[in-house]
Amino acid sequence: MKNPVIIFGANNLGRAARDIFASNDIVIYCFLDDDASLHGTELDEISVLGKTDDDGYLKLIGKKCEAFVAIDENKYRKGIVKMLNERRKVMPVNAIHRASVIAETAHIGHGNFINMGVKVADNAKVSNHCILHTNAVIDYSAQIGDFVQVGAGSVVNAGAVVGDEVFIGSGVTIVGGVKIGKGARIGAGSVVIKEVKAGETVFGNPAVPVNT
Repeated sequence: MKNPVIIFGANNLGRAARDIFASNDIVIYCFLDDDASLHGTELDEISVLGKTDDDGYLKLIGKKCEAFVAIDENKYRKGIVKMLNERRKVMPVNAIHRASVIAETAHIGHGNFINMGVKVADNAKVSNHCILHTNAVIDYSAQIGDFVQVGAGSVVNAGAVVGDEVFIGSGVTIVGGVKIGKGARIGAGSVVIKEVKAGETVFGNPAVPVNT
């Protein structure tokens, strides 16, 4: 990647993304954020210049700049991605820390945040717009859908299939071959040994459904 990056989201995830791009010697053009109180300020010496739909900066994307969406709330994240797709005809770039390990045979989509220490093994698939926190492991032939968040230190074992928009807390273990349905939520520290239905919230060792 040669162009500078505009980061959508002047928050802790945005700061972590800035660190990732810096680790790869990529220049950050600016942050954009809808919190007007941040406009004109700096975050780690990078200016917050305007709102996420500011045409003055959006027109740079796809020509002089790339875009990365550093927002962990899926509804908001999806809205920004849709706007970039429709108005700029672009997909956000990946933020992949140089201290992560990605197998040559792994498939990585677009717009993913992959922090330091993450391991993505042979033939594993990470689709689009996922957030993989520090030291997460996606083992061989596991599949991760779109807009999935995997907490720090969690392990998705070989052949597991994680549907779209799933939230996996920190320190979770998903055993090999298990399927996790769309929109499911898995509490921190859980051990998942059987299928989790779409939209279900589970917690514990072994993980069981909980009322929300």
